[in-house]
Amino acid sequence: MAHLMQKPFGLSAKAVIRDRRGRCLLLRRSRDSTYDPGKWDLPGGKVDPGESFEQALRREVNEETGLTISLDAVAGAAESEVADVRVAHIIMEGSTASTEVRLSSEHDDFQWVDCSEIGSIDICDHFRPFFEVYCGSVQA
Repeated sequence: MAHLMQKPFGLSAKAVIRDRRGRCLLLRRSRDSTYDPGKWDLPGGKVDPGESFEQALRREVNEETGLTISLDAVAGAAESEVADVRVAHIIMEGSTASTEVRLSSEHDDFQWVDCSEIGSIDICDHFRPFFEVYCGSVQA
């Protein structure tokens, strides 16, 4: 039975950015982050009103990493819940020619990791199911 007072959904654009060696870029959320401080996250963020999904993802990735990416395919989805919103994360697979990351103040570290390493990293809990499926498919 549906709840009468369900939280509305918000849209988040996230990217699994792969380098030439196939490693994925993860960003560590800063210690003063409101949500998931110190956890490893995917680049990306909210889609602003009037902004296309693709524009939002390219903007967020550039703001957070300094990277320009090409979007290659839909990689999957995830869901999380914050204060008054349920967040639908659409995750795209992207690539970049550069691996020179310039972090914004939202994150305090980054790393390029192989899929085999992700299970041992303290990533945001809502991305664990995504990575189990994604990493299984890219290693098959």
